[in-house]
Amino acid sequence: MKHIFRISVVCFGLLAYVQPSQAHVGLVEPIALAGNYYKASLRVGHGCAGSATNGLIVQVPAGFQGAKPQPKTGWTIATRKTVTNEVVELRWTAASKETVLPDDQFDEFAFMGRLPDQAGPLWVKVLQTCENGQNDWSEIPAAGTATRGLKLPAALLDVQAAPKHEHHH
Repeated sequence: MKHIFRISVVCFGLLAYVQPSQAHVGLVEPIALAGNYYKASLRVGHGCAGSATNGLIVQVPAGFQGAKPQPKTGWTIATRKTVTNEVVELRWTAASKETVLPDDQFDEFAFMGRLPDQAGPLWVKVLQTCENGQNDWSEIPAAGTATRGLKLPAALLDVQAAPKHEHHH
């Protein structure tokens, strides 16, 4: 009986830890290695105060090179580029009322590119537009990477240093 109680406490603790992360737009894989190609899948867990999601505008973080959006059936894709042809913004828009993301469902919007060679946090700012209202997921902590206390945090990608390979003769 004691063992079951411990498991219940651990499961409840994990549930309490995981629950808040489902309330915002976040990355499915929030850790990646510097200098590698990476597929950023942004999970949208709800709409805007009960209203369905009909668009997502993603600000590609500085240092993320060659961003390419993944097509999504029923959604159109647009990109905004710099004069040097680097993609800095990705936009998914529901093509019709039938293809919006209802508030009680979740989905993922993905893009791919190459990560910078240096380790450090990359913040992905997302503007979620809905039939009524919007959520501007763009808050970044003043220092560090803890998002506790932020109402609409940007998605955090923890870019870690690639392991050093030893060369033996």
